[in-house]
Amino acid sequence: MSVPGSTGRKGAYGWVLLIGVALVAGGLVRAGIIRVPGHDVLGANKVILKIAKDTTPIALGNFKNGFSSVIDPVLPAVVNISSTKIVKQQQMQGFADPFFRQFFGNQFPSPQTPQTEREYSLGSGVIVNPDGYILTNNHVVAGASDVEVFTQDRKKYKAKIIGTDPRTDIAVLKIDATGLPILTLGDSSKLKVGDLVFAIGDPFGIGETATTGIVSAIGRGLGGAIERYENFIQTDAAINPGNSGGALIDLHGNLIGINTAIISGGGGGNQGIGFAIPINMARNVMDQIVDHGKVIRGFLGVTIQAVNPDMAKAFGLAQGGGALVGDVEPNSPASKAGVQRGDVILELNGQKVNGPDDLSVRIAELAPGTVAHLKVFRNGQSRNIDVTLGENTGKGQGLQGSEAAAAALKGVQVQNLTRALAQQLGLPASSTGVVVTEVDSSSAAAAAGIQQGDVIEEVNRKPVRNVNQYEQAIAGAGNQPVLLLVSRGGVTHFIVVAPQ
Repeated sequence: MSVPGSTGRKGAYGWVLLIGVALVAGGLVRAGIIRVPGHDVLGANKVILKIAKDTTPIALGNFKNGFSSVIDPVLPAVVNISSTKIVKQQQMQGFADPFFRQFFGNQFPSPQTPQTEREYSLGSGVIVNPDGYILTNNHVVAGASDVEVFTQDRKKYKAKIIGTDPRTDIAVLKIDATGLPILTLGDSSKLKVGDLVFAIGDPFGIGETATTGIVSAIGRGLGGAIERYENFIQTDAAINPGNSGGALIDLHGNLIGINTAIISGGGGGNQGIGFAIPINMARNVMDQIVDHGKVIRGFLGVTIQAVNPDMAKAFGLAQGGGALVGDVEPNSPASKAGVQRGDVILELNGQKVNGPDDLSVRIAELAPGTVAHLKVFRNGQSRNIDVTLGENTGKGQGLQGSEAAAAALKGVQVQNLTRALAQQLGLPASSTGVVVTEVDSSSAAAAAGIQQGDVIEEVNRKPVRNVNQYEQAIAGAGNQPVLLLVSRGGVTHFIVVAPQ
């Protein structure tokens, strides 16, 4: 995974994303709505945004020689962003060696005194307010001491960072200017796979560039590989280093996404798999940054994982989907409402939950104090649970997506969990179960990630407190798949174990 949004001599583009990011925050724009022809103008306390009113599809037959009528009006509102970061570099250890100092004295700085160095990076941004408010990615300006914005008419502005949200990779900048060209904000919830889109930014710092493609997927989550909250628009429109923070627009010329990352295949360039943050989510984040100075998110207090077909069968569900509760934080909103480990959350506020990422994003969109109506599946029956959400401060486990891997128990050895072992593993003294002491490296269990130190607490939803109970439970399962509750590092999750 690669970040296409920053280029510079310290940049690296490979499979690993160098920043931890997230997606979407709760709360809606709470200011008045001013009607203008063809649009709604939503005003937060300080920022007025132009919102598209007409998002009906446009027939491609209306475009004779291409899409210049869509792209030309947009270009002036897309800017280049240059940021400077001061970093500290440790001196080479070799010059600290007495052998060198007997010849060169103390002319070399001490390795204990870090030297400062400037790093430069380039990205893109989108003007969304005529008084100089700009949306971009957090990783474009993260840690920057100076940020400069260059507009299409070759003017340069010093930019102030109004606020950032690393969990969504969104940043809000402000330049001292008025009467600027802006982009109209579209409705990213109306996008469909196959819709034509255009990516506009400043790849590699060569200047404004427009590329075209389609929406390849919507609601794309990658298990937290890119952002903390993921609900991406995936596109094959070329997105390259320097494009981050740039615009993804539709055939109306409306802003429907903020380009943020690509899968590069290790080469650092476009491979036809790019990701953009939906504008509806970016707008909510911007509103909260401007209004509160931070992003306030709803908090449920559970660890969740995907429900694959094997998991669904083990829990008695007709099909996969939903979000399986692997753990519940003590004294959390979920705990107080009666949500239990092993519940499968099927619906939130009457709408289907497609998976952990979907639930995570939607809970985060809700304000603390909101009553969330959950439909859960427990012990073969559906039931409704109302949860009054708390505020996600980032200190607890919160909502996490945790993919469970299928494995086989052949080659796994266990022993009783004693108080001493529990202490060594950092678990409460009251913890129960059996500890995995050995895993055959050639076994399916090892390939699936079962590790020494894992604590198996349940087998097929029945607690196991010692090796005898564990062996009886496994023996009773025969050759059928087994559902385990495993604790690792104090966090529990379910694993379906399928014999080879």
